[in-house]
Amino acid sequence: TTGTSADGSCLIIVATDAPLDARDLRRLAARAIFALARTGSTYSNGSGDFAIAFSTHPSLRVTGATGPQARTVMPTDAVSGLFEAVLDATEEAVYNSLLQAVDTTSGGRTVRAIPIEPLRAALKKYGR
Repeated sequence: TTGTSADGSCLIIVATDAPLDARDLRRLAARAIFALARTGSTYSNGSGDFAIAFSTHPSLRVTGATGPQARTVMPTDAVSGLFEAVLDATEEAVYNSLLQAVDTTSGGRTVRAIPIEPLRAALKKYGR
């Protein structure tokens, strides 16, 4: 190996206040991973991308109550809007992190941040 591998991993954390059960939270996390494809991810062999999702909805919190607790859970067929939102938010987060990066040096190797002005010019040139 030459030490120039482009492999890397992304950890995506999705937080929502929607009352989702574990199954739909797992589906929401999967959509966050799908969003990486929108940004050009190739999901290479060394990539260990993963996402977790959790809900902060008050009815889903664990309490010290004894006995059954009432839970509010969003119907599965009402989750599509959240899927779209998590795709858009994840894509935007990736772009924001790329454009806010700074040059980084470690182990004698420097990785340069994306130069914003040449990127802006290229996007303008191609109507983006």
